[in-house]
Amino acid sequence: MARRSRKGNPELLRVLVELRRAARNHHAPVWESVAERLERSRHALVPLNVGQLERLAAADETIAVAGKLLSEGPLSKRLTVGAFSYSAQARAKVRAAGGSALSLHDLLKAKPDGKGVRFLA
Repeated sequence: MARRSRKGNPELLRVLVELRRAARNHHAPVWESVAERLERSRHALVPLNVGQLERLAAADETIAVAGKLLSEGPLSKRLTVGAFSYSAQARAKVRAAGGSALSLHDLLKAKPDGKGVRFLA
């Protein structure tokens, strides 16, 4: 039976379906974890700041963020970040550090098996 979702955002629903499909087809638990986090109510989603990426991620790492990436704090490491949404300043900071700011959909297309992707919640 199909999973029922109460989410009203069609883009979010499409990403959830793609994440679950990739998790099942490629046996990638990282995508299942991201989907579970995105299915929570928006009040339970805690946004992540680029300063936290600076502190928690290693240089040249690929990071998946369920939810929104905000611009608080500095970023000097080159990272590939996939997030559901970004603030304009956060996207600019990731790119200014030499990294890539991708949507979750684009990150999923680039790494469908989830190898080398670290999920930060």
